[in-house]
Amino acid sequence: MSDLRKKAALIFEGAKPYQKVGRFIDVFLIILILLNVIAIVLESEASLRQRFGDVFFTIEVVSVAIFTIEYLLRLWSCVEKLEYLHEFDGNWKTRLHYMFTPLAIIDLIAILPTWLMMFFSFDLRFLRVVRLLRIFKLTRYSRAMQVLLESFKEEKSSLIAAFFIMAVIMVLAACGIYLLEHDVQPDKFGSIPSSMWWALVTLTTVGYGDVVPITAMGKLFGGVITLLSMGMVAIPTGLLASSFADQLRKRREAFQEAVLHSLVDGELSKDEREHLEQLRVELGLSHTEANKAIKLILSQRVHSIYCRHCGQKL
Repeated sequence: MSDLRKKAALIFEGAKPYQKVGRFIDVFLIILILLNVIAIVLESEASLRQRFGDVFFTIEVVSVAIFTIEYLLRLWSCVEKLEYLHEFDGNWKTRLHYMFTPLAIIDLIAILPTWLMMFFSFDLRFLRVVRLLRIFKLTRYSRAMQVLLESFKEEKSSLIAAFFIMAVIMVLAACGIYLLEHDVQPDKFGSIPSSMWWALVTLTTVGYGDVVPITAMGKLFGGVITLLSMGMVAIPTGLLASSFADQLRKRREAFQEAVLHSLVDGELSKDEREHLEQLRVELGLSHTEANKAIKLILSQRVHSIYCRHCGQKL
């Protein structure tokens, strides 16, 4: 049983010797997720729902069955993952930890609404929107999304601080515009909570124009808040952009380090090439980036073993 469980873990991880099987399953699940999203969107059209209701229902039942099997297999085999092998005492602790990981929660959300619908009645519009969250399952197969999630994780404290500052400024902006405008526009700025709508759309630079100050001091205050908001909104964007670029740099450096280790003997064997290819896929690097890294390491190695003045081997 443990051998079968280990085999399942290797397949889901796309590790050797089940790389091709793992990739095939990944492609199949990606296509199934996209088919689900398209079906859920089309089902919201009443005429299509009446005409192809049976087709939509079949897609839903088959998809949920496959996603459920996938979730249970991942939960069963997670104890064989390398990152969990020596971290927890028992299998149940490992599985409990895995259940609360972001990707496992997304997998559960993908199947939970349909299973709950069998026992409870839901608003179909709400259920349809919740089912659309299945699109987040693509995060498991998209390296770019994984890099973005890593960026959020790295900058978590900085982003919380930035949003806290924005929340404080929003409250101050709502209080200020309330004091300046509530006498002349009691229907729009009659209270601080109602003034927060203007503060929110102004700070986010959306500016719908449905609520605007009309007094001179109110316009001046609004202009100051607008200028201030341009810098405030740029802070989270800059943090994420910087972290995203840093994550990509770390992945390239990790691949270069692996290439350097593989080229100790001066050439790449078949096994080393397969290992580098698997690492390239895991890190989400393109073939161009991988070949560039290999050529760079080869070039550096050539320069390190030959004298650049006389050309003799050192």
